[in-house]
Amino acid sequence: MRFLFLGDMVGRAGRSAVWEKLPGLISDFRLDFVVVNGENAAGGFGITEEIFRATLDAGADVVTTGNHVWDQREALTFAPREERFLRPANFPKGTPGRGSGVYIARNGARVLVSNIMGRVFMHPELDDPFACVEDVLAACPLGEQADAVILDFHAEATSEKMCFGHFVDGRASLVVGTHTHQPTADHQILNGGTGYLSDAGMCGDYDSSLGMDKEEPLNRFTAKVPKGRFEAASGPATICGVALEISDRTGLCEKIAPLRLGPRLEETVPAFWR
Repeated sequence: MRFLFLGDMVGRAGRSAVWEKLPGLISDFRLDFVVVNGENAAGGFGITEEIFRATLDAGADVVTTGNHVWDQREALTFAPREERFLRPANFPKGTPGRGSGVYIARNGARVLVSNIMGRVFMHPELDDPFACVEDVLAACPLGEQADAVILDFHAEATSEKMCFGHFVDGRASLVVGTHTHQPTADHQILNGGTGYLSDAGMCGDYDSSLGMDKEEPLNRFTAKVPKGRFEAASGPATICGVALEISDRTGLCEKIAPLRLGPRLEETVPAFWR
């Protein structure tokens, strides 16, 4: 199975780049399943139903989120009725929406996708992500109820992300980190066959501070007094993510590589897709 995960869409620049490029990627590389993190898509803070719908229309099969999931209050309304919209699974019981789901890929495979949030340096501090993923995997084990398992681990600390990856190694197809907006270079297949990347990076303007216009973040570091709000940078966007080849037999990762397309970072397309 050919799988693509795209990191956090940030603002209009990021979401527009994804909407423009994703249909061609699906067609050119015959992708079976695509997940996009959309928690910063609305001006850098949260996501609206209109943006969510447009991302599905562009070809995404599932949209994940993170700590900014409720920044646009309308998400509380549409989350319960949109099966392909995921908020972190370790929110307390009774939180609107869902944190996991099983979806059918273009090749007919059953794909479990779960969105889980870390706790180190994160706010709000949610339930234990390790206990949460145990429950998720027990309910839908790889090789039984699921042909592939994709875990979006939305977290700050790379140590927590790496331990999370090792914790589920051999039980998931991919653990991919989101949240820090900076693509890491540690894509690898863990000993048990799980694909791993500490952070997919963002889909947004990299001439920025994590996708935000540089002026106000710089001001807060230097003057320590806010002058205004953070605003999403509006320059040409680069899309970043990770590509996988997943075994049809085991559901584990066979090949993994980063994908970067845009004007700011060095472009790269997985050689095994060419």
